[in-house]
Parts: sequence; C-alpha cells; structure tokens
Amino acid sequence: LPIMIGLRLSGEGHIFYIQERVGKGNKPFSIWKFATMLKDSPNMSGGIITTQRDPRILPMGGFLRKTKINELPQLINVLKGDMSVVGPRPHPLALNQSYASRIDAYMQRHKVKPGITGWAQIHGFRGETETLEKMQRRIEYDLYYIQHWSLWMDIKIIVFTVFAGWTG
Repeated sequence: LPIMIGLRLSGEGHIFYIQERVGKGNKPFSIWKFATMLKDSPNMSGGIITTQRDPRILPMGGFLRKTKINELPQLINVLKGDMSVVGPRPHPLALNQSYASRIDAYMQRHKVKPGITGWAQIHGFRGETETLEKMQRRIEYDLYYIQHWSLWMDIKIIVFTVFAGWTG
C-alpha cells in the first residue's frame, strides 16, 4: 500500500505497468509490475531494453527497480497460473521475436512457466543485455535450469533472491 500511494503521488499517477509477455507453450499473457517508467515511454511495446540510467525511469522507479520491489505484483501472475515463482524470466513480445531467430534453442525456454526470479537472474544475467552474447548466456542459464530442475534448486534460487537479489 505505501508503494502504491507513493507511485500515485510521485509519478504520473499510474501504479501498475502491464505488458504482454510470452509464457509456457508460447502463450502470451499480461505481466504485472509496479510502474517505474514514464507512462507513454517507447518501452510500453517492449521494443526498447531499459538501461541502468534510463531517462524514462521515474524518481521512485529507480529505487523500486534496484530493490526488485517492482516485480512483486507478478505474484498476481503466479496466482493466475501464468507464472511460477522460479523459472526463466519472460521477455517482451518484440524481444522474444527478435531473439528467437538469432539464438539457437531460444524457444526451449518456453517449455516451462516463466518465473519472477530464476537461475540466470541470480547469476547476474538480468535486466540490460547490451550484446547478443549476454542474451545467449542468459539463455544458457535458463536451459540449464530447465534441464536440472529440482525443488532444492528452486529453494536456493528463492533464498538467494531474497537475501542477495533484492539488496543488490
């Protein structure tokens, strides 16, 4: 509630950012996040990757993004069955289409539900990917997770996300 009030008062008045992503079986779904960027920014279509010092980020948005608090509304997606707590992070439609033709085995990441956090994220492959090589590494970690999944692995990812991921 404090985050929602803060966003309402300090930003452009919008609280949530809802964007189409690709989930299990290549099925599109609407992902929920706290709004951290200007409402009419070009990123609304998902075609532009957000950078660390992006001028489109709202004042409160920087804190929410750094602490990953902006991801908490994705629990709605988990409850709806579109996502899991752990799994490969879902990409915006435009990026998904772009990488599908440029990275071998890219689409294999859609064999499982996407997650709020994942193996790639706790190993530093989250957010900005300036090069094709960085995205390839992210996909390698996603595929490793899919091939080696275990409940213990999910627990480790969650613990690492809570105690290290959210604090940066």
